[in-house]
Amino acid sequence: MRPLMYGYMRLAASDDPDENAAIEVELGRYARREGYELKRLFIEQLGVSDESVFLALVDALKNADVKHVIVPSLWHFARLPGLQAAMKDHIEGELGARLWIVQGAVVQRRGVTS
Repeated sequence: MRPLMYGYMRLAASDDPDENAAIEVELGRYARREGYELKRLFIEQLGVSDESVFLALVDALKNADVKHVIVPSLWHFARLPGLQAAMKDHIEGELGARLWIVQGAVVQRRGVTS
């Protein structure tokens, strides 16, 4: 059995649904190529809910035997580099999980800068 991995994406209502679906598929493919199985993809829908999907990911990492997280890029955590670094440090340093950043290896969003 392959080790398990969680995924995380941060999406805006204005994002292209077809492009988002392509990124989701590619995250799963990338995980399998690396020898993992994508158990769950946490998707943060900006402006849709007050509840943080990132915090749900953190809770899942604390309560499960999953120690790998895949993201398309650090932009999916936040646009500000300092906040990106803090979220990355929290996953890796405080939770002991490995963060897989596949920027450049998956379908990238048009017009988005990290």
